[in-house]
Amino acid sequence: MRPLKRRLEFALDNRAQREAVLKSCRHSVAARDATVGELDDWEAARNRARAIRQAALDNLNPLLDEFTARFTDAGGTVHYAPDSATACATVIHILQQHQSRQGVKSKSMVSEEIGLGEALKAAGIDAVESDLGEFIVQLAGEPPSHITAPALHKSRKSIGRLFYKHLGLNFTDDPEKLTRAARAHLRERFLKADFGISGANFLIADTGHILIVENEGNAKMGLSLPPLYIAITGVEKVIPSLKDAPALMDLLPRSATGQRITSYFHLLRPTREGEDGPREMHLIVVDNGRRWALSDPILREMLLCIRCGACLNICPVYQTVGGHAYGSVYPGPMGSVLSNLIGDRPQDFANLPNLSTLCGACRDVCPVAIDIPKLLLELRARLPKPLKERVAARGWEWVMSSARREELAGRAARLANALLPNKLPGGWLDGVGKTFRDEG
Repeated sequence: MRPLKRRLEFALDNRAQREAVLKSCRHSVAARDATVGELDDWEAARNRARAIRQAALDNLNPLLDEFTARFTDAGGTVHYAPDSATACATVIHILQQHQSRQGVKSKSMVSEEIGLGEALKAAGIDAVESDLGEFIVQLAGEPPSHITAPALHKSRKSIGRLFYKHLGLNFTDDPEKLTRAARAHLRERFLKADFGISGANFLIADTGHILIVENEGNAKMGLSLPPLYIAITGVEKVIPSLKDAPALMDLLPRSATGQRITSYFHLLRPTREGEDGPREMHLIVVDNGRRWALSDPILREMLLCIRCGACLNICPVYQTVGGHAYGSVYPGPMGSVLSNLIGDRPQDFANLPNLSTLCGACRDVCPVAIDIPKLLLELRARLPKPLKERVAARGWEWVMSSARREELAGRAARLANALLPNKLPGGWLDGVGKTFRDEG
């Protein structure tokens, strides 16, 4: 992975990508604003959603136990994975037990987080991404650049070139023709699949259902046609009751895609004899640092996140550099916090909180009212500071805490500027020493 500075430079130099990201983000923001504006009381709605998520985190262990009991009683199997390696090994073990060699996978950020795609490939297991955006970035050999729109950084022409190279399609940048080509390719894979893998938006404790929302129907085909189905999600995704789902579903699609409701809404449990669906259903519940994050009295708030992506779309930094510049599966404001809390090497993302203007737009659009700027500032404060920076900061604090010291420092600085006119940036000292006098 390139250093952060090089990733940012690369993103800023890629004009076509910047234009594609900005166009997509603006479209998503406009769609989100239109549908959220239909709600009678946005603040009340997101406070309800936040309360549901907070209740889940406050009672995480008993709710997970309740869900596990319900899901198991229905005939499913729940596996708890403390880290990425265990999660991947569990999936591979299940597939090898069933001699499953090829299958389909729908979009799952947790599977990206744990590196499942690479692990399956290394084990000789062929899993094709069935979500159109994920399918595109898989062909390109890239990670997704957005948590809900994985290929938003791709132009139509670049997708056309990918399909020409990998699918043998005559070059076209017509979206309908490209979509039809992907559909024809994936339909064959669905029919031959030994297994289906998906994520999960929520786990419902009192009924044992897995809740999944989608727009393409690919998750439904992946859990209906193959004989084996595996869902993967984080431990924090449990909610207390089925009656809590409407409050969350009223906000998730609006915040993510500007829809009042997604095209498909699934409540899944293991199928009974004679019912449509897989003969065997497994759920992998991944920790990977989440319980550690939950123990932090300040940063635990980030686990309320429902992965809508609204904060990415509104963020001026994300709009400028796109998702790959962050170097994390989770980019944007939410990712700058979450990447520091979970995963195998959160220390690799210690500088991501600096990729923020702290404008507060991410907090304003969050459907569960997470104060992301506060969390970014907290992570910045926890970074170890170089000695020179600490000394300079203490010195600045000492000078600025006194009007008299500030005025003397200003005089000294202006004198230095006059004596060394070519050594200091011109003009930047003009206002030094005037602040307190101007304020009276």
